[in-house]
Amino acid sequence: MRSDECSELLKWMLPILKLRWAGFRRVHKQVCKRLTRRLSELELQDAYDYRQYLAAHPEEWAVAGSLCTITISRFYRDKAVFDFLGTTVLPQLGAQVLAATRSTLLAWSAGCASGEEPYSLSLVWAFEIQQGLPRVGLDVIGTDIDDELLKRADESCYPSGCLRDLPVEWRTTAFDELAEVYCLREEYKRRVRFRKHDIRGEPPNGPFDIVLCRNLVFTYFDEAMQMVTAEKLHRALREGGALVLGRHEHLPPEVAGFAEWSAGHRVYRKLGPS
Repeated sequence: MRSDECSELLKWMLPILKLRWAGFRRVHKQVCKRLTRRLSELELQDAYDYRQYLAAHPEEWAVAGSLCTITISRFYRDKAVFDFLGTTVLPQLGAQVLAATRSTLLAWSAGCASGEEPYSLSLVWAFEIQQGLPRVGLDVIGTDIDDELLKRADESCYPSGCLRDLPVEWRTTAFDELAEVYCLREEYKRRVRFRKHDIRGEPPNGPFDIVLCRNLVFTYFDEAMQMVTAEKLHRALREGGALVLGRHEHLPPEVAGFAEWSAGHRVYRKLGPS
């Protein structure tokens, strides 16, 4: 399928899937490769044939939606954000946990792909937070809609390129190099668990002290779905909790109940009752 043909197909498909072309413009080639393979599997000739197939087989829309997931991920992606979490956000949230006489800080990584983000949070905790807050533990749930990605997350072995943004000391301390991949050691894995979950559904059981929802909802979803999901994320957070978005994302201006913790890092704090 030609690039221009695929672009036009996506511009037609995405609004029906409650997604938006603006979020896919820079990464659409990844989706187009999948769509081209799908047309070959179905023995269809072009985008027009696929549109006709979708009309005749409504169940295919679920497949089409799964082909539109974007899976760009690596450890410590957007270093400045994780540095800010380690120096400012997590220490303050840990202090709130102690003040509430709780023992565990609860975190949710939504759209966690193959686990790099929740494991990065575990590494920040281990290397920068734990010593200063020995009475507080960390429990992270990573969720994604893709079974294959979740399987890779459980295996926790990665090519070297996925680790390139990590501090060298963390890399050498937390990973074992095995057959050209780096496998996370058990002591850094144990804080993180995974489950299948669609961000468009109800959140996992919380409430959470911090939610990372980066480069997903507020990049790819349409405005109506962004609003619905923002309200769910608000409910999933404790008062004073942190919502972390992607570096190029922001909450819709109509969303209430949050204040910018750090605009430069796209971190928001959940406000209490006014």
